[in-house]
Amino acid sequence: MWWFQRGLCFLPVSLVIWTTASFVFAYITAVVLRHVDPLVPYISDTGTMAPERCVFGIMLDVSAFLGMATTYVRYKQVEALMVGAELRLHRLNLSGLLLGVVSSFGMCVVANFQKTTLFSLHLVGAVLTFGVGFLYILVQTLVSFYMQPHVHSRIAYQVRLCVAVWTLCSAVSMFISSVVMYSSLPGVDVAQKLHWTPGETGYTAHIISTVSEWSLALSFISFFLTYIRDFQKINLRVETDLASSHLYDCPHGEAAVPRHGDPEASESSPLLAGKE
Repeated sequence: MWWFQRGLCFLPVSLVIWTTASFVFAYITAVVLRHVDPLVPYISDTGTMAPERCVFGIMLDVSAFLGMATTYVRYKQVEALMVGAELRLHRLNLSGLLLGVVSSFGMCVVANFQKTTLFSLHLVGAVLTFGVGFLYILVQTLVSFYMQPHVHSRIAYQVRLCVAVWTLCSAVSMFISSVVMYSSLPGVDVAQKLHWTPGETGYTAHIISTVSEWSLALSFISFFLTYIRDFQKINLRVETDLASSHLYDCPHGEAAVPRHGDPEASESSPLLAGKE
């Protein structure tokens, strides 16, 4: 059995590979068609113009679904491992699930509402994706802190803590540089500006902001990489529990559909049973 076939580790693996592919594909397409500059454009800028924005939206929608599935499996894993644990840990685990779902939904908003068309909604999606996503990383890092060393090693907690610090630094850098860039360009619709010239006003702040955004996205991807070994040790299954042997609303339907192989489900027709 290959390593990616163990447990449910294919979920974080698929999430990382698919999301990375969506960024790379959109970037290459936008640069080849000269919709953006080759030197570190905003991720959102690479998914603004057609045709790349169409595929970019579809691929990020799939990433959002994989993100929700991954956060749910993580929730169920921690829930199973922490039976009888403190109420505080269970609340953290539930909070992580909610934050992960909201962050994944934000990714859908970012992908389907481009900054050049509906900038306000695009900004809301970015806050949900990155802002709430950072809170999710922070909560999961705290969960790892309480679970080590009796559930997993201290190294797993330390790696997640480093990624959380990386995410925070990238977010702060992006926020400060974006504020500087917008304040240095009064009267300019920066959301519609897809091409920049080296040396123009705000160019340095723009580059710092875009580099910070790519760094922020990579930190998110790196965090889900830490789930791979954990997910190798979990499986989920769905059980079918029928409330009835038929799909009628009335009780008389029970006799109309006998169960196959049931010895008690014999014919009761007077024609076959005979008359006394």
